[in-house]
Amino acid sequence: MVDLDVAKELNMPVVRVPAYSPYAVAEHAAALMMTLNRKTHRAFNRTREQNFRLTGLMGFDMNGKTVGIIGTGKIGAIFARICKGFGCRVLAYDVAENPEALSYRVEYVPLQEIWKNADIISLHCPLFPSTKYVINANSIKQMKDGVMIINTSRGALVNTEALVEGIKSNKVSSVGLDVFEGEQGYFYSDRSGEIIANDMLARLFTFPNVIITGHQAFFTQEALDNIARTTIDNIVAYISNEPLVNEVK
Repeated sequence: MVDLDVAKELNMPVVRVPAYSPYAVAEHAAALMMTLNRKTHRAFNRTREQNFRLTGLMGFDMNGKTVGIIGTGKIGAIFARICKGFGCRVLAYDVAENPEALSYRVEYVPLQEIWKNADIISLHCPLFPSTKYVINANSIKQMKDGVMIINTSRGALVNTEALVEGIKSNKVSSVGLDVFEGEQGYFYSDRSGEIIANDMLARLFTFPNVIITGHQAFFTQEALDNIARTTIDNIVAYISNEPLVNEVK
């Protein structure tokens, strides 16, 4: 993290690379959703051992299901379009309605309506004090039985202890996570063969209906190209004394 106050005192501009991978993240959320639904990860492991039985692999039609999206910025709007392509009804919550999402016939509703009606809930909002633990024991209690939860945004949007209890009680049927509140020290490192000291992360790994990926939703060739190009543009603008359009103020 950059201390912006110190940077300002030193007259040192800080720039960023905004919105470099909205398609990548939205598509990864969809991949988690479909893998959990059709259990392709389990089928892959079975067929590699020449086991072609279908027991435990039943999924459901996405067509006609209700998807709840928390946060409809660029990523959330793209995910909404993907879900609409499956024939889903899409409910959304955000502090501001996105015209792009509205063009896909997304229905903006209060959070309580999403908890009550959504078969699948996907998180695409930033982490603020107001959104921390938006998924908690109380919100899970209000959700439909068998709800699927996807989080490719920020780990602390989900209270992991409450999520584990929801899975254990079968209130939550499946979970796809690309982020985790205690991911520091684990994600982006090879910890194979080591003991996982984080009890909540270790518990999540024991569930057959939970998929965890290592904060890789952004990781596509196009996204990395965008990062490199924008970074170069930022450097060139600084050297040339041009306006820094991506400056963090």
